[in-house]
Amino acid sequence: MKTWMYLRVSSDKQNTDQQKLQILEYARKHDLKIDEEICITISSKKTPRERKIDKLLESLQTGDQLIVSELSRLGRSVGEVIRICDWFSKNGINFVSVKENLHIQVLNGKPDLQSKIMVTLLSLFSEIERDLLSERVKCGLASRRASGFPMGRRKGSLGISKLSGKEETIQNLLNSSVSKTAISRLCGTSRTNLIHFIHSRGLKFQIRPEPKQLVQKRVASS
Repeated sequence: MKTWMYLRVSSDKQNTDQQKLQILEYARKHDLKIDEEICITISSKKTPRERKIDKLLESLQTGDQLIVSELSRLGRSVGEVIRICDWFSKNGINFVSVKENLHIQVLNGKPDLQSKIMVTLLSLFSEIERDLLSERVKCGLASRRASGFPMGRRKGSLGISKLSGKEETIQNLLNSSVSKTAISRLCGTSRTNLIHFIHSRGLKFQIRPEPKQLVQKRVASS
């Protein structure tokens, strides 16, 4: 059985020294020896795999203990932290978050009563967090409507297309009598999407004037 510590900061301008000091002080008080360490600099907005959470969970064995300085190191939301803590509980991993004084203790392969209560409370907080977020979004939208702000895309405005910025290229190809099917292939899009883009941007086939020499020759021959 091993004791792990997981350290994470969001940018290169930060360091993990404070987190490590908190964990080592906890370990000293409880006569623990840190066997393994995972340290990473990455934003909490990144995926669990990018934050090496997946690697951490794969490395932990039943009976191991994981220590973090605070819960926010594990995930960017209460919901994500809950899922990870629940995984610890179900897989026999002892877990400690120093700042929150949260302990998940597993006895005989099952979490003790206090651990179950803590995970349940965190689940409740997660649900409250979702409700509050939903309420803030609804209030914000209602406030914009009441203030007369138009909702959604303005009428007549053009949406962003994967062909945006290629108007001149497409116009030149049209002027060169290149078929729409060929143009769509060159631009990596469907013919339907190309036609919609042509119409929405006002692009059109333009007949090039004949060279002056050819006009003179046709008049002379007539």
